[in-house]
Amino acid sequence: MKYLLIFSFLLGSTFSANNEIPNFRLKNLDNRTVSFNQIKGENLTVIDFWATWCKPCVKSIPEFVKMDEEFDDDDVKFIGISIDGPRNEAKVKPFIKSLGVKYPVLRDSDSSVMARLRVTAVPTLLIVNSDNEVLYFHEGYKSGEEVEIKEKIKELLEE
Repeated sequence: MKYLLIFSFLLGSTFSANNEIPNFRLKNLDNRTVSFNQIKGENLTVIDFWATWCKPCVKSIPEFVKMDEEFDDDDVKFIGISIDGPRNEAKVKPFIKSLGVKYPVLRDSDSSVMARLRVTAVPTLLIVNSDNEVLYFHEGYKSGEEVEIKEKIKELLEE
């Protein structure tokens, strides 16, 4: 029972009752530490957890690049978070460049932020509002799902 209470407390401390994301800090591709609050959007932030070895991620990222260009303003910001470990770390920068990613990409090589946000698979996409509340959580990617995600972003912008 004691362990169950500790486990429940640890899970509960990740998000508040309204699924709020803590202001995490990670290194960017230039090895500079940045905080989520420094780079998030004014209205919505789309966070995409991915890895270079993940085939669905390779298919989804170009769609997010297009969306980032379409929503090119301060209302919506895209952030990519690579969970590639030290073994694949050297591949991340050329991978991102080859896909034309212009939005910030952070490294979560030990998956600590991924674990704190209760993300268990890649790709996983979160849409977060200006109060850091998770409004949308999507795990996996199949061709065509970008339409649903784009519609969700538009819907949330209208609220």
